[in-house]
Parts: sequence; C-alpha cells; structure tokens
Amino acid sequence: MLVHPWDAPLNDDEVRAFVRAQGFGHLVVPGNREVPVVVPTQFVLDDVDRAPFPDVLLHLARPNPVWAALDERATVVLSVAGDWAYVPSAWKAVGDEDPALGIPTTYYAAVQLVGEAAVLDDDEAKLDVLRRQLAVLEPDVAHADPSVHVRRLAGIRGIRIRVREVTGKFKYGGNVDGEHRRAVAERLADRGGAGDAAARAHLLRRSPEL
Repeated sequence: MLVHPWDAPLNDDEVRAFVRAQGFGHLVVPGNREVPVVVPTQFVLDDVDRAPFPDVLLHLARPNPVWAALDERATVVLSVAGDWAYVPSAWKAVGDEDPALGIPTTYYAAVQLVGEAAVLDDDEAKLDVLRRQLAVLEPDVAHADPSVHVRRLAGIRGIRIRVREVTGKFKYGGNVDGEHRRAVAERLADRGGAGDAAARAHLLRRSPEL
C-alpha cells in the first residue's frame, strides 16, 4: 500500500482506534498457492496491548477454505478499510479556480496488519474468543454465555493473529492547504451521504487549524 508522508498515521492510537471502530475486514491467507484465500470477517482486538499491535481474535466456520491455506503457511494479512467518501472534481476548486479543472479523489482510511495466525481448536479457547466478541459487539445486551451452545463449537475454529507489521493510511486531503480542506469539509457536511460524516471527522481531526 502506497502511503505518502501526508497520509501517514499521526500516531499509533489513531491506527488502533480506527481498526477497533471498523471491526470488519478481509483476512488474506496466501498459503503456498497462486491465488490467496480472502475471507470477509468480523474481528475484535485482544485487551492485551502488545507491540506493535494487539492480537486479533476471530472465528470462522470449519468448512471455510482458509484452514487448508493456513496449514500451508501461517502468515496472513488482515486488511481493514473504511470511512470513505468520493470527492468530486468541482469540490477541489476554491475562489477563482475553475471547477472543471479540479482533480477528483476519494478520501479513506486503511490499515493492513501482517502477522502469524494460530488456529484455536480447544473448546475453552473458542469460548474465550466468542465471549470476547460478544463483550465488544453486544456490551449492553443481555445474552447467554456461549457455553450453552457447546455442542455447536465443533462447527467453528478460532484464530488468534499475533501482529508483527502495521501499515496505516489516512487519505484526507493532507496534500492540500487549509482553504481547500475547509471547502471539502463544508461540502461533505452538506452532502451528508454514507461515509461523509466519518470522512469529514477524520479530515477535521487531522487539520487542527480548521
């Protein structure tokens, strides 16, 4: 992933907050094959704050093709992207600038986590993953402990990813001046489409002068 200096994360907290907030990504498992296995999946981060990043916890169905690829090689990539908004060409023009000459772009955030995946087959380990996911995804909802479904545990396997490499990108107009960023922020607020509020929040957070 290309990351220009102006798109680089401000700090580790920015990356972790984004990944936690998204909670969904694509697990890429190359194995030893020509085409990697790519699995869209929900995930949570472990409470333990390891360097360079907390472990990732998730579970998948036992028939998933990911297991054969993991048997070949345990190195994986978790790709997380979101908070995107299309910025039309006319939005890139301010003052006397010709809107027809504006260059359109897309604002977005993306994080790629590289690590080693350990398969969790023990019932207690799988229950731990399920409990952690419920605690994160349904913190205010009364739900039974996953152990009540112990007979169904055979149908899933857990994964713990020990992250060793983190690449983050926050593409929110960092390559243009404050006047142009302010104009885009105002237009994102006016349009109010899916993703616009999140993109605008990133833009403003990364542009304290606005």
